[in-house]
Amino acid sequence: MVGAGGREHALASKINQSPIVDKVYAIPGNDAMVNIAEVHSEIAESDHQAILHFAQHNAIDWVIIGPEQPLIDGLADLLRNANIKVFGPGQDAAQIEGSKLFAKQLMDKYRIPTAEYKEVSSRNEALQYVETCDLPIVIKKDGLAAGKGVIIAFTREDALEGVKKIYQEEKGKVVFESYLEGEEFSLMTFVNGDYAVPFDCIAQDHKRAFDNDQGPNTGGMGAYCPVPHIDASVLEQTNKEIAQPIAKAMAQEGHDFFGLLYIGAILTKDGPKVIEFNARFGDPEAQVLLTRLESDLMQLIIDLENCQPIHFNWKDEAVVGVMLASKGYPGSYEKGHEISGFNLDSHYYVSGLKKEGQCFVNSGGRVILAIGEGPTVEKAQANAYEHARQIKSDNLFYRNDIGNKAITK
Repeated sequence: MVGAGGREHALASKINQSPIVDKVYAIPGNDAMVNIAEVHSEIAESDHQAILHFAQHNAIDWVIIGPEQPLIDGLADLLRNANIKVFGPGQDAAQIEGSKLFAKQLMDKYRIPTAEYKEVSSRNEALQYVETCDLPIVIKKDGLAAGKGVIIAFTREDALEGVKKIYQEEKGKVVFESYLEGEEFSLMTFVNGDYAVPFDCIAQDHKRAFDNDQGPNTGGMGAYCPVPHIDASVLEQTNKEIAQPIAKAMAQEGHDFFGLLYIGAILTKDGPKVIEFNARFGDPEAQVLLTRLESDLMQLIIDLENCQPIHFNWKDEAVVGVMLASKGYPGSYEKGHEISGFNLDSHYYVSGLKKEGQCFVNSGGRVILAIGEGPTVEKAQANAYEHARQIKSDNLFYRNDIGNKAITK
């Protein structure tokens, strides 16, 4: 397992449960993974040669790459060229996340439903465009931004400020998109070439930092599944109009994708449309989906490799995850504050903690996800917040409305 966040904590935990897995190694992992994996924090996820050497030396059967950056940087290609099996796309296919423009052009060519867009290549051009564009407007930096490179501007002043914020220098590609109204949802899809199998359970993420979807975009402040007010017919339509066509488009264009394709979608009055693609599991969606998944994840990956039928088994319970983040996130924040009150069990997935002596301290923006399960989203939400309140710290905050959309509808 390559990665160090909550998504990788959940993946390592799920893979460790598989009866066909003997041992899990985590590179670099985090201090909360020690009970489920052999953690090698001395190897950075950016040190591809060291990861290759480790995989060869330890006769690793499968490498699962959690985060986007190693995928964009070609780690999967390096390992596959050494005949090591990898769950995660190569650099070429990972462009679907690494370049907003690549994704928009592909959707445009293959008529996959998404927002209308305009590409600009300089700060000056962007400033001119926002003087006359329709509002609201969505501004996206072309490249990885850890979930924080998107600005939604409802006024001309906000749009001008957004351009200045995104453009740290004169040149650079930015994509403007028309604003889409509707309910957002996340659909994880197994892809092997033109063989695509979407999960038959969707999740809903909460991107904004504060309650009622206020504040700046983040990497995700919480998630829940299933999403009862978005019915199976929407999932079927998303599969038919987005998941299957994008897999076929990638294959037809010669972009060989093997791994997990995240479809960030929005249900508009005209049906589901794509907001974004990711070339890996979402975070924190992975944590709630893998908690609910009863199937053997490693066996599903092997079935995908062989293009065998894939069937998902899910718990009857709903799952809600509440992210506790360092005060100041997604802006600047202090590290080194003590965090206590939790156990390293299925109620918590760690994103940004490290151990100092006998204590855990925060080491990142998003710190720990509190998980709750229950027969309904409402009960799961209550349990998640009970687990969140058990965490003691003077430097964490969290949203109080994760899952409310499923409860109030």
